[in-house]
Amino acid sequence: MGKSSETLTKAEIAGAINRNLGISQTGSLAMVEAIMEKMGSALERGENVKIAGFGTFLLRDKGARVGRNPKTGEEAPISPRRVLTFRASHQLKDQIANGGGSEPA
Repeated sequence: MGKSSETLTKAEIAGAINRNLGISQTGSLAMVEAIMEKMGSALERGENVKIAGFGTFLLRDKGARVGRNPKTGEEAPISPRRVLTFRASHQLKDQIANGGGSEPA
């Protein structure tokens, strides 16, 4: 299994909305932007974002710890931070495992 060199972009998502729902390209792009803004704002406030059938964006707080420089082996402090992770839904995992099964948008 190799790495895919293709990337799905906001413009392509907006294009799919345009084709499938008949919303103008400008309206479709505005819809995608509004969804992303809503998700980003929720994550900023410390809320997780769950999209049924797709997955959950989770925030995790990592505490301070001592790390090691891989080149020198020297210890270095790592400050506490908040990280964003994604956990795919079982439906998405199954879709990927079964090779998709649906046409690209």
